[in-house]
Amino acid sequence: MDKLQLIECHNRIKPFVHNTPVLTSRLIDAMVGASLFFKCENFQKMGAFKMRGAANAIMQLSEKQRQKGVVTHSSGNFAQALSLAAQSLGIKAYIVMPSNAPQVKKDAVKEYGGNIIECEPTIAARENTTKQIEIEKGAVFIHPSNDDAVILGQGTACKELLELYPDLDYVFAPVGGGGLIAGTALAVKYFGDNCNVIGGEPFEVDDAYRSLQSGIIETNQTTNTIADGLRTQLGDRNFPIIKQNVQRIIRVKEDEIVKAMRIIWERLKIICEPSCAVALAAILNEKEQFAGKKIGVILSGGNVDLNNLPF
Repeated sequence: MDKLQLIECHNRIKPFVHNTPVLTSRLIDAMVGASLFFKCENFQKMGAFKMRGAANAIMQLSEKQRQKGVVTHSSGNFAQALSLAAQSLGIKAYIVMPSNAPQVKKDAVKEYGGNIIECEPTIAARENTTKQIEIEKGAVFIHPSNDDAVILGQGTACKELLELYPDLDYVFAPVGGGGLIAGTALAVKYFGDNCNVIGGEPFEVDDAYRSLQSGIIETNQTTNTIADGLRTQLGDRNFPIIKQNVQRIIRVKEDEIVKAMRIIWERLKIICEPSCAVALAAILNEKEQFAGKKIGVILSGGNVDLNNLPF
């Protein structure tokens, strides 16, 4: 995936996405000892960066494919993104969701016109149910993170950030399925200037951290993290990009995620979900390493269940 493809992708999806604001906080800067620039994808359409990749993927389908609709499996944000993008283009969307997905995300999928099919909360169940829909409906499967069109779409958030702040030293992003950090890494590679990408990941689902160590895609035995958007694993399309272009991944504990989430709510005065707070938690975890640096932070989304806040 080259620079021109990323530029073309950005131009393609601009009518369907927001160029989200970048916020700063003097108090958070003082807390970290660095200058932080928060790219607020919680203000994106449907409340998360995933609208970008979903729109790009759907827009590249043929007319024949569009008639059959699209299918994906997702715990929430990509489910909403694909539903809204499909609705915008008059296409059917079938969404396989784990039974333990937050109710707020299920409700949003329905509001955006997605057809929900529930399954057991395991990767295998998600994939099997999705395969069934593909066969029965003829729908085109769009992976939430392991798809070139999706990866390029997600990279446009960081591209917009670097257009405003081209001299960042680092960009931090949370790591779940790997689409966001792979896209971010491509944007930094083509539009950054001596800038490094670092991922934040919960200890409870640290497959990406272990994958970078071993050089092969690792899996998780459990997914016991509050960061429900990060309970997935890397794929063969995004892992090579991550391996080549992500400097490192910093792991964080559950209480550190909650603490970072609270800081964002209190200091930036905005709603963020737990997965979104992982990047800031990673910076706070090793702030001495980043003293005096200019750091971009991708705030991935704000689809949180207000009846189930951890503070």
